[in-house]
Amino acid sequence: MIIRRIVLTGITTLMIAGCSSKRPDPAKADDIITPAKQQVKLAAPYQTKSTRNFCEVIGWPKGKMPVAPAGFKVNLYAEGLDNPRNIYVAPNGDVFTSEANTEIGGIKRVGANIIGASKSQNYNKSANRITLSRDTNGDGVADIKKVFLSGLNQPYGMLILNGWFYVANTDALWRYRYKPGQTSISGSGEKILILPAGGYNNHWTRNLKANKDGSKIYISVGSGTNDAEHGMDEEARRADILEIDPDGKRERIYASGLRNPAGIDFEPQTNVLFTSVNERDDLGDNLVPDYLTSVKDGGFYGWPYAYFGKHEDPDHVGERPDLVKRSITPDLSLGSHTASLGLAFYTGKTFPEKYRGGAFIGQHGSWNSSKPVGYKVVYVPFFNGKPTGTTEDFLTGFIADPVKMQVYGRPVGIAVLSDGSILVADDTSNKIWRVAVK
Repeated sequence: MIIRRIVLTGITTLMIAGCSSKRPDPAKADDIITPAKQQVKLAAPYQTKSTRNFCEVIGWPKGKMPVAPAGFKVNLYAEGLDNPRNIYVAPNGDVFTSEANTEIGGIKRVGANIIGASKSQNYNKSANRITLSRDTNGDGVADIKKVFLSGLNQPYGMLILNGWFYVANTDALWRYRYKPGQTSISGSGEKILILPAGGYNNHWTRNLKANKDGSKIYISVGSGTNDAEHGMDEEARRADILEIDPDGKRERIYASGLRNPAGIDFEPQTNVLFTSVNERDDLGDNLVPDYLTSVKDGGFYGWPYAYFGKHEDPDHVGERPDLVKRSITPDLSLGSHTASLGLAFYTGKTFPEKYRGGAFIGQHGSWNSSKPVGYKVVYVPFFNGKPTGTTEDFLTGFIADPVKMQVYGRPVGIAVLSDGSILVADDTSNKIWRVAVK
């Protein structure tokens, strides 16, 4: 049976044909529901005025935590970090957290809090390190925490492959000799690929993912500008997902036109690469939706000439009609200005059946919206390797007061532990939350 309903994703209204939360039984033909293509009706550009509206991060009061759905429990896995952005779980269960941030940006830190500020004001200095955490007694709390690797340059993506520990700094990909279980790296590494750095809001994060057989590594590189306002000369090898061999050679652009593809992960059933993309600013509250999409080899996704398919960007009218025509429509809108950055497919076995194989997305939250949007973790159900066209709130409670524009924290990176629980990096509160079944 097809169920028709309206779902609000961020502030973009979507008409969709959804699936029930019960996973169909492939053995029963009558149970099989083909996922519907999400139909998105976009607002016109500049329908509302573009705003600079930074939330104040007030920190979590004692005893208060994010809120998960019924049947789940939340606990503090680790604290005392310094802007934890991304989480990587090693095959042996060790948890690695990259601690880094934008050194100059639209917010500043005062004591334990973050408050709105102009772009010219300095932000606290980036920690530029990776911390290792272990939960040795299985109680869901890290009881070992130590610096694994330091002296980096805005690290984000991490990967263990073929005896190497890879780190994607903002300006280069490095690798270090690694043995499972080691608790620190003190030796010099090997720079295997130079990456473009700097630019708008720095878009500094460089994420990493290896394909199933480890023969290729994929690197996400955000744009150097908001909307190519300084021309395309600054955008070489940017707004792209790059593909390389594990030694850093044979680089090629795997997909392009992806403004800031911060989250990347392989869908576990089909091994298709997906990305969560942070879209452009300054077109009003309702544009442009961040999105989740499968990534086609050689695919072009619009930036900067078009958005969400073949909608021509008003600042680039008539410049590249050939590329507008080629622009691929993303699979799923995640709402405008939600800053959908983290992405992890659920590969565990302890969450209820409806969550298995779906995607969790960390929405870091808005600054280019008149009202706070994002500031939560959403879940995207998948069926037969494709999103069903819906999103569900999963981890909420980050917004303290929407009128005062106050939030407790900002979720970003997500990872799945071997026990089936998930970890969520809350960078501005310097914490990592764990969500498990009760």
